[in-house]
Amino acid sequence: MGVSKQTVYLWYTSMVAASCMNLYGYDAAAFNALQGSANWRDHFHHPDPNVIGSVNTAYTVGCVISGFFVSAPISNYLGRRWAMIIGCVLVIIASFVAAFAPRNIGAFIGAKALVGIGQGITLPAGPVYISEIAPSKIRGAVMSFWQLFFSVGNFMGFWIAFACSKNTEKLGNWDWKIVMLCQIIAPVFIVSSLWACPESPRWYIQKDRTEEAVAALMQIRNSREEVDVEIEQIQQAVAFEQKNNISGSYGPLWNDPSVRSRLILAILMNVGQQCTGQGSINNYSTIIFQKVFKNNDTIQLINALNATLGILFTLNATWTVDRFGRRFLLLVGAVGMAVSMLAVAILVTQTPDLGGGSKTQPVAIGTVFLMFLFGFFFKPSWGATVWIWTSEIFSMNVRSQAVAMSTQAQNVANVVFLQLFPLFLANEGFYAMYMFFALNLSLAFFVYFLIPETKGKSLETMDVLFGGANHAEAPTSNDTHVLSPETPEHTEAESVGEKRSATLMVLDDKTIV
Repeated sequence: MGVSKQTVYLWYTSMVAASCMNLYGYDAAAFNALQGSANWRDHFHHPDPNVIGSVNTAYTVGCVISGFFVSAPISNYLGRRWAMIIGCVLVIIASFVAAFAPRNIGAFIGAKALVGIGQGITLPAGPVYISEIAPSKIRGAVMSFWQLFFSVGNFMGFWIAFACSKNTEKLGNWDWKIVMLCQIIAPVFIVSSLWACPESPRWYIQKDRTEEAVAALMQIRNSREEVDVEIEQIQQAVAFEQKNNISGSYGPLWNDPSVRSRLILAILMNVGQQCTGQGSINNYSTIIFQKVFKNNDTIQLINALNATLGILFTLNATWTVDRFGRRFLLLVGAVGMAVSMLAVAILVTQTPDLGGGSKTQPVAIGTVFLMFLFGFFFKPSWGATVWIWTSEIFSMNVRSQAVAMSTQAQNVANVVFLQLFPLFLANEGFYAMYMFFALNLSLAFFVYFLIPETKGKSLETMDVLFGGANHAEAPTSNDTHVLSPETPEHTEAESVGEKRSATLMVLDDKTIV
């Protein structure tokens, strides 16, 4: 049997939305590499470390503020697509401002703040959109593209910067301007492609636009029967939330004990993503490798190769996350990263220096291998799976707000590590990696004792998994856990059969079963 056009369109739509993560990956790589450009430093009068810190702070503040307070209202009122489009447009504008900023670092800092605002609006809306259009059986695989496009953005940023650094004399100031202007590639693609993608059917149901929800699902589901069952389940969830007055606003995040516990777990999970050490390594890879290499070209090539391998490593999540589950990946990833950090710390700290901060060739090669091994464990687990788990555990009434707040916890934690890690590395060298060994080991225990498996669970019945009320009264075949222990198996089958044979009538824009 061939692949249906609806399935192809579902994957295409998901990839367009996942491309939003390219913005984050490219920006992180570009500014990391940009600081190595002599022309950039000269153009802005050789900014000192405090000024460089201000650039990162401006980006983070813009991202956190818009992520916490702007993204969810736009996503809820205008739709998931509009939130992604508006954020991308802001990033495009900011890229031109940064590239053509006068010789005043203030303009560049303002551009970085605008990039942060744009990404803060776009990034929470993307995973919400993907989780709401993907069937539960393949939701993890589809959502894995989110982290994949972070790696693609890293790949583009490092290789473009590497190519420009090889032609510095010919390009002059354009060696860094090109890097900044290429930041528009992804947002231009996203804005031009999203018009052809359907809006979230769950958002349509929330807005009482049932016919449009049916039409949207018909584009990405293989049969009308699937569409009818899903529409019914979404309507039951929306009706439950409206009946119990728990739709919209930020109140239910704190008032509902089940939602509150999920929010705390999601925030801890996203903070944990930065505790792995990936953010510090990604932002300070150059000064990390300076501990074992002298040649800057070698270091930049290693960065580019690491970004390339990151794409391949992330693809491991696509075929494993729905087969083995979220917990499996998170546990294996945490243990693997802990072992990698312990090994690289021992290797570098317990071997002699050659002078000038370099190591023997075998030690240098071993260091690179272990850092790449760390990425092998991180990308499909605490890279991809954290986003997958965060985007799928919340009910529809709070999904936009909760995902926005949870994912912005990454930036808050990242600020702390970006400030402390360089000092720790400068004073203690690779002894800093022992810290990440301990943190990753702690994350393994955190997952084992506190994080439930969400593989194969529909979004509408996720509340039951966390001890909340069932927002979708009628269970599906993928959600047997919502049945009471006394419920006979044939009752579930009859329920599913009745559900699938239900006739949906559309009257006055409302579906009645």
